[in-house]
Amino acid sequence: MSADANALFQPYTLGSLTLPNRLVMAPLTRNRAAEGDVARDITATYYAQRASAGLLISEGSQISHQGQGYLRTPGIYTPEQVAHWRKVTDAVHKAGGRIFIQLWHVGRVSHTSLLPGGAAPVAPSPLRAQTKTFITDGFVDVSEPRALELSEIPSILRDYEHAARNAKEAGFDGVEIHAANGYLLDQFMKHGSNHRTDAYGGSIENRARLTIEAAEAVLKVWDKGRVGIRLSPAKVNDAVDSNPQALFGHVVERLDKLGLAYVHMIEGATQGDRNAVDVDYAGLRGSFRGAYIANNGYDREMATEAVSSGRADLVAFGRLFIANPDLVERFRLNAPLNQPDRNTFYGGGTEGYTDYPALNEAA
Repeated sequence: MSADANALFQPYTLGSLTLPNRLVMAPLTRNRAAEGDVARDITATYYAQRASAGLLISEGSQISHQGQGYLRTPGIYTPEQVAHWRKVTDAVHKAGGRIFIQLWHVGRVSHTSLLPGGAAPVAPSPLRAQTKTFITDGFVDVSEPRALELSEIPSILRDYEHAARNAKEAGFDGVEIHAANGYLLDQFMKHGSNHRTDAYGGSIENRARLTIEAAEAVLKVWDKGRVGIRLSPAKVNDAVDSNPQALFGHVVERLDKLGLAYVHMIEGATQGDRNAVDVDYAGLRGSFRGAYIANNGYDREMATEAVSSGRADLVAFGRLFIANPDLVERFRLNAPLNQPDRNTFYGGGTEGYTDYPALNEAA
């Protein structure tokens, strides 16, 4: 089957939303929040510049102070954070776009300097991740975590529900639950980071329990057509499982029963080997009746093939959207792309954030 060159530019119905094209801006941590972990005015400009995407997914936004893992990432748990995010959603909607917020709890991928009272990060088990985080001193090793008590789990779920309510108040069109990249929900799912012996550990069903319950908490607030989830079967941030096919097969089947709008799948290692784990992504996609968003290392040609063949409904792009606010138009014209500057990915101001030129500006 030959790829349809126009496949990426066809509209798509996602729940009750009509997306004008199949390109999704992936969630991208940029570490530019202001004091109080609120979105800045330049953040509204940044997202509005990219509003031609079929769907924007915001940078990960912590559901509580405990959920923060990096310096200057925005939250969605205080009234001030809600008010500043409202400026962003208003700007995106004025520009004709649609935006979901990504709800984030990092779990053990954090540092005591970022947490209330210098507390230890929380995790399913007291196992330190072999990874780094970003604080005032730059990139440093994450801190030793403590295991969440069984009695603390309900408060985590209440935080998801509270953040979901705040997201609605802030004017978002929907929410994406971050259950990928070795953060809290992923830590619970993968046995390499979860050594619990209670109802949240051991069997695949138990390890998946918190992810399903988090989705159920969000669904108390949002219609199922406005809720998606991000998953990553490969090892990320030191979270690994020896049988990801069985684990994520179970997870996707449970999510399908909840009727979520989409699964956003990181295929392979983030920014790395797409074959990093032996997982049948087509099989996972086939057991989910909602939309399948493919992610990781896609270019225009690969994305066109994926959508043309029906292997994916939508394709998410990260670094290409950082450097090309008008990526949709550049793809439509098969025009040259700006190259992203890695030195400005994390932290800073407008440089490498809102100053990448669109095609008409470059001309």
